[in-house]
Amino acid sequence: MMQVLKKENLIVNSKAMRKAVLFILSILSTLNAWAQEAEPVKKTFWDDPASDPMLPVYLVMAFVFVVIILVGFVAIYLIKILNMLTEEAEKENAERRGVSYEPKISWWAGFIQKVNAAVPVEQEKSIDLGHNYDGIKELDNHLPPWWTWLFIGTIVWAAVYIFVYHFSDTLPLQEEEYQHELAVAAEQSRRLTASQPQAEVDEAGLVYTNDAAIIEKGKAVYMSNSCGSCHRNDGGGNAIGPNLTDEFWLHGGDVKQIYETIKNGVVEKGMPAWGKTMSPLNVKELTFFVMSLQGTNPVDAKAPQGELFKAVPVESDSTAKEEAAL
Repeated sequence: MMQVLKKENLIVNSKAMRKAVLFILSILSTLNAWAQEAEPVKKTFWDDPASDPMLPVYLVMAFVFVVIILVGFVAIYLIKILNMLTEEAEKENAERRGVSYEPKISWWAGFIQKVNAAVPVEQEKSIDLGHNYDGIKELDNHLPPWWTWLFIGTIVWAAVYIFVYHFSDTLPLQEEEYQHELAVAAEQSRRLTASQPQAEVDEAGLVYTNDAAIIEKGKAVYMSNSCGSCHRNDGGGNAIGPNLTDEFWLHGGDVKQIYETIKNGVVEKGMPAWGKTMSPLNVKELTFFVMSLQGTNPVDAKAPQGELFKAVPVESDSTAKEEAAL
């Protein structure tokens, strides 16, 4: 009869285990589906927590974490109560037998005593050196074992470090690691440049055309690089940068000259060399936008600076396309 009951219990337990495993697998598959659905979304959880598909999972995880903490506190409290009851029972047992009760040292107290190797207060006379200074006694205490172990560990670590880094060359030193990182970064930059080839600009044959698409891109470059902080967003100029809307130029008003000024800069006058951070195509687009500002006459524009430059008649976009077709 007992064997039959055991078999039935085993069958019931195995069925329960199967159900538990299936339940866990279903939860994991659901979480995986949620994660796959969340992959295309560029927004992070903190951008919109209420709409994030992982919010239920995070809430469940937070709830489980809080429950674990509470269970831990309750377990510690119950252990303390159990130890207290055990100690009381041992005291009563010692009183009935007529012997003195000696409390047991907890494992933590024993561990602290072992790592510190401290002499109990009642035994301090055995290590008293007989030196008394204003009531302060000198005791013959040795270094605690944990301090000695730590000191020995630092010596062993230093020996291993010297061997690994300076004798065996197993691991690189900081300078070698830095050079390696530079090489890796240079290789990554080379691959990125190769995968995204930049359009070449014929600087010698550069001709300005009133191409709305190029000018609009140049305006975006102008705004994104804060060129307006020196020249104002409308090109009227301020205390630092000259007016870009009149016919007077400090370094030439031809399309090639403006391109060279933007590319190489005028460092002594605060004009950075944008060619170091911009692609040639961006410099060309910015040049076209600057030239498109001619004659816009913004309000409170800066007084003219430099020499008068009469621009060559501008080619329209349609004319340029016809010449290219020919």
